[in-house]
Amino acid sequence: MNSINRRSVLLAGLGVAGAGALAACSSGSGNSTSSLVSPDDAVVAAAEKKRKSTGRTQQVTLTAARAMLDLGGGVMAASWAFGGRTPGKELRLSVGDTLAAELSNQLPDKTTTSIHWHGIALRADMDGVPPATQAAVRAGSNFTYRFVADAPGTYFFHPHVGVQLDRGLYAPLIVEDPREPLRYDDEWVVVLDDWVDGVTGTPDEVFAELKQGMGGMGMGGMDMGGMDMSSMSMNSGSSDASASPSGSGGMSTKFVLMGARSELLGGDAGDVKYPYHLVNGRVPADPDVYTGKPGKRVRLRIVNAGGDTAYRVALGGHKLTITHTDGYPVQHQQVDALLVGMGERYDVLVTLADGVFPLVALAEGKDANGMALVRTGSGRAPMPNVRPEELDGMIMTASRLKAADDVRPATKTADRVHRIELTGGMGTYNWGINGKRFDMSNPTANPILVKQGERVRLDFVNRTTMWHPMHLHGHTYQLGTDGPRKDTTIVLPKKTVSVHFDADNPGQWMLHCHNAYHGEAGMMALVAYQD
Repeated sequence: MNSINRRSVLLAGLGVAGAGALAACSSGSGNSTSSLVSPDDAVVAAAEKKRKSTGRTQQVTLTAARAMLDLGGGVMAASWAFGGRTPGKELRLSVGDTLAAELSNQLPDKTTTSIHWHGIALRADMDGVPPATQAAVRAGSNFTYRFVADAPGTYFFHPHVGVQLDRGLYAPLIVEDPREPLRYDDEWVVVLDDWVDGVTGTPDEVFAELKQGMGGMGMGGMDMGGMDMSSMSMNSGSSDASASPSGSGGMSTKFVLMGARSELLGGDAGDVKYPYHLVNGRVPADPDVYTGKPGKRVRLRIVNAGGDTAYRVALGGHKLTITHTDGYPVQHQQVDALLVGMGERYDVLVTLADGVFPLVALAEGKDANGMALVRTGSGRAPMPNVRPEELDGMIMTASRLKAADDVRPATKTADRVHRIELTGGMGTYNWGINGKRFDMSNPTANPILVKQGERVRLDFVNRTTMWHPMHLHGHTYQLGTDGPRKDTTIVLPKKTVSVHFDADNPGQWMLHCHNAYHGEAGMMALVAYQD
């Protein structure tokens, strides 16, 4: 089906949600750190008492260590993982349960690490973000994360040190609602990932190459984030490291991907050349298989755990009914496909047909894909590079969704407004927020200040020529004035997205781009509560 016009309609809201609100009063970030809320402050204890607990505690040990991972099809990857597998073993709790997760750091070379519980509103000293909320866990040491999971939904966990996010250290976390209103017969958790580690290199090597900037390719200090470089395109599915532009000082392009373009993402789709795209840790040539029965209604919990790739997801021969995004229910929408940025999660319902069907995660703009299979009857498996027609049908983005009535925040004028300018570019790889790179040695240098009880509006103003999935820790926000509740949202190039949240979880929290390499380069800021 030709859906360019329909896609354009859907895109209209993606980059401009709430842009008209910019005329309202605005406040900048401050630099006073003497009155920032700390974990032992009474206001934190008061907030914790409000969390409804079942009194049950689930204990688990998560061992981060070297692992030789079998990605299927004869592909072996020397990486790091929890418990020797990727994704790691799913954790599943009920609302109000306490998780006591002991991290055992057995990583090599004195490597420190942590665990961030992505999307969970918990106390800040359990959020796993060195150096802002805890000291990094040293090699050979243990640290126990303990918190009440008081909101149902689809979440995941991963490190928050360097670019470890782009290794195998991640796993889904599902918080079940004992009063679940949805009716379905089964669940299938679907984790998407772009993979380089232990195949063509390591994430640290990728980052080192990216940091050279496009200026090292004889292109000066130009911002290459949106330039059409299709004439220099290199296939993202190739591990060929020989391609290198001519010119004095030409940088290596073993990992840098050029020519990745996407209308859905407003231009440049990404910068990293991944040899594989995985669904549940498997390559398309040897996919993960969900086995069910025709007519059964299945809930798919879709997680994008990738480092640099948005995925366009569709199930061949089926419609998807979107029910949740980032853990929170939305007014149901039936679509052909959906766009999932890094860090985003979507829940969808699907009624299974009879046969064998590809669940395809198209690496948006990168001419590659991940694939899993749904098998309900006889039939041959499709080719690994199959492209079902649903991928070109109605493609849903979060900006077109509406929050379900029972989770929609009360309408309220913002008490405080922050303009969050997303700055930088590929020319010198100088990504930042409000023109500043986050300083890991001084995390409270330029805090974005809020106070307990305020309604806060963040205006994400993307001044760059690349898209950024912006993630706020410890809270959920509403997109625009009536959009879905989320913790991660795509901000398109040169567009503005306004979000609103209630400052009800005191502490110090990261706000950052969930592109692993943009965040590590400096596109992070600290949202800090004042006493």
